[in-house]
Amino acid sequence: MRIVRSILTVAFAFVVAACNSKATNETPAATPVRIVAATTGPAAPSIRTNGLLANKDEIRLAFKVGGVIRKLAVSEGEHVRRGQRLAEIEQTEINSQVEQARQAHEKAKRDVARGERLYEDKVISLEQLQDLRTQAAMAEAGLSSAEFNWNYAAIVAPRDGTVLRRLAEERELVTAGTPVLVLGAHDKGFVLRAGLADREIVQVRLGDLAQVRLDALPDATLVGKVTEVASAADVASGMFRIEVTLDPSDLPLKSGLVAKLTVVPASASAGSRIYVPISAIVEGDGRTARLFVLDKDRARRRDVEVAFIEGENVALVTGVEAGEQVITDGAQYLEDGEQVAIAEPLADVRGSGHRGGLQ
Repeated sequence: MRIVRSILTVAFAFVVAACNSKATNETPAATPVRIVAATTGPAAPSIRTNGLLANKDEIRLAFKVGGVIRKLAVSEGEHVRRGQRLAEIEQTEINSQVEQARQAHEKAKRDVARGERLYEDKVISLEQLQDLRTQAAMAEAGLSSAEFNWNYAAIVAPRDGTVLRRLAEERELVTAGTPVLVLGAHDKGFVLRAGLADREIVQVRLGDLAQVRLDALPDATLVGKVTEVASAADVASGMFRIEVTLDPSDLPLKSGLVAKLTVVPASASAGSRIYVPISAIVEGDGRTARLFVLDKDRARRRDVEVAFIEGENVALVTGVEAGEQVITDGAQYLEDGEQVAIAEPLADVRGSGHRGGLQ
C-alpha cells in the first residue's frame, strides 16, 4: 500500500506540473474592438431649431370700398391664376355712386359752356367763369374716383398662387380695406421662419447655409440661405426671427408645414476641428475627456479637450490628430496598453452620423 501511495503521489505531481506549464505558456486573447478614423469638420457647431414653412409673399386681398359680399368664388387651398376673379361685392350702391358722379360731371360741363356764352355777352365776370371751370374739374375728378372704386368692387388675383385663408363669407358686410382673402404667391417660392435665442442670433449672418427637414416629408432635405436676420427681439417671445429662403423644389410644399432647421454659421467655416464619435469617449470631467487610440495592436489611453458636441460626434480642441484611429465599441472595457483585435474594417466618422456641415 505504501508503494501504491508513493506512485499516486508522484503521478499527481506530474499532472499538476503539466497543467501549470500549459497555463503559463498560453497568452491572453486580444479584446475585439471597432475603430473609426478621426476627421476634420466645422470649427463651430450648427444651430438647430424648429420653424414654419410659408410662402415668401402672402398677399392680403381686400375690397377698395365697403359693402356686402355678393360672391366668393374660391376656397382655401385652391390654386388660382393671375387675373382670375376671386370675389365680388354688391355693386348697387357703388353703381349709384358712379352714376351720381357722372351726372354731376355732365352738369358741370354744361354750366361751363353756358358760362362761356354769358361771359362773351358780358353777363358774367371772368371770375365767375373761372369758378364754373373749377367746379367742372372737381366733378371730373369725382367721376374718376367713383370709377376707380367701381373697378375695385371685385377682387382679382394679382399673381398666380394658392388661396391660404378665407377671412369672410358671402353676404357678410365688410368695411373698406378689410382683408377677405390671403393669397400665397407662387413666383417667389417658400421661406422658413424661425426664432433664435440671443446666444445663437449673434452667430448668424445673411447668406449662411441652411438645411431644412420637414416632418410631413421625412425623406426630403431642402437647402436654402438665410435672407433675413432680425435686429430686435420679438416682444412676446423674446426670440430673434430669421428667415431662410429655400431653393426651388418640386416637392408638394404647403404654407404652415412644421420643419427642423439646421443653420451652418459663417464662423463654422473660419477654421476646423477634429471630430470623433461620441461612443469613443470613455470618461469625462468638464471639458476634459479620455478615449483610446489604436497603436498597432494596442489601445493607448489619451486625454483630450472637448470643444462641443455635434449630433453623434464630439469636436475636440486637442488630443487627437486627423486620421488617427480611435476605438469606439469595446473601449469601455479596455486598459491602457491592452492588446486588441479589429472587429470590422475601418470606417469614416462622417459615415457614422457626423453632421457638422451640409451633406
